[in-house]
This record gives sequence, structure tokens and C-alpha cells, in this order.
Amino acid sequence: MMQAIDALLEAVGPTHDDRQSTMLEHAVAEGFPTVGPGAGRVLRLLARLADAREVFEFGSGFGYSASWLARGMSDGRIVLTEYDEDELALAREFLDDAYDVTFAFESGDAMAAVERYDGPFDVVLLDHEAARYAPALARVRSKLRPGGVVVADNVASGPVDTEALVAMLGAESDPETHRREASWDVDTTTEGAAAYLGLVRADPGFETTLLPVEEGLAVSVRVE
Repeated sequence: MMQAIDALLEAVGPTHDDRQSTMLEHAVAEGFPTVGPGAGRVLRLLARLADAREVFEFGSGFGYSASWLARGMSDGRIVLTEYDEDELALAREFLDDAYDVTFAFESGDAMAAVERYDGPFDVVLLDHEAARYAPALARVRSKLRPGGVVVADNVASGPVDTEALVAMLGAESDPETHRREASWDVDTTTEGAAAYLGLVRADPGFETTLLPVEEGLAVSVRVE
């Protein structure tokens, strides 16, 4: 299902620019995970819809997701965070002078880096460890403007056990899923995704949906 949707996104959405094509070639050659072009196209659209001027990424790798966000902006700043200094240096090479936005590059823990920025943020991307998504939302919530968007990557498939996630969130599923629930040894990624989705679902200040693109994007708009 997701592969078919991704193919449709590729057919109707914007294609890679030359810089992004080079970035994706690097990702394939090095076996480095990215948000994927389908998710990238969604990020570009969300940045445009939010008229984004201030963007913060929890986890940036070598800048692929930031390149898509930048393509949806006509001005402003994107803050990239990354533990791996080599990846962050590569992001500088790929992104500097490539787009009409300013990039700030923060080495180290994104949870510490966000404290150095006041916001308000228009778009926030969560793409570090899923176990830290809920704490990251708590840390950045007051810095997200009303109407701003939070996007959480990798919440529906890939490293996430989707059936376990459905059961943990109390959503309806087939009886066999519930019979198996008690025997699951749920991994930290699935637990993290469930904690985040449960938190944002319970927060009356957000309206959230899940887009079945790539490995799943949870998109939340701050409504108050």
C-alpha cells in the first residue's frame, strides 16, 4: 500500500533538484537512511502552507530533509542538529549557497540545542530517536506558534511494529492482534512512537493526522 502511494507521490509531486539528486546518490552509496523523497515532498508542501520562516529539526543527518523544507520557503532559517560531526559537515557542503534560506548547524544533542533558540517555530521535524519524540515535543511545544506544524517521521512502519502500535494506542484491529498483544516484547522504537502519538493525541492544543508516506508521518498542527 505505502509503495503504491509513494509511486503516486513521485508521479504528481516535485522532482529532485540537482543538489538533491547528488544527496540521494550519497545516501544510496553509503546506505544512509533519509526521510525519503515521498516524505520530502510532504515537508516541502507543509513548509509552503505554513509560510515557514523558522524551522527546527531534531535530527538532520547530512541535510536531505532540510533541503526539502528549504524548497518550500522563500526566506528564513532552518536549524539542523546532528550528533555525527562528519554528517553535519557534509550537510554544510550540500546546503551552503544552495537555497534561499539561512542554515544554522548545531553539533550534538538536539534537546540541548533547542534551548538556545526562542522561536517561534513554524515547522518542527522530529527525526531523531523515537524514544525521544515525546520529550522533544514537550521541550518545543511552547516555542511552536499557533498554526505551526510538528512532523514526526518513522511512526507507522520500518522499525516500528505497526500491529503492536495499534494495540498500544487502543485503536481497533483484528482479534488476532489483540490475542498476540500479551506476548509481544515491544521494542523501544515502537514504545517511543506510541508514547509520542498518545501524547499529541491527548493534547487539545493539537490536531493530528497520520500520512501513510514512506515509513509514516504524523502531522500535527497547533490549534491553540
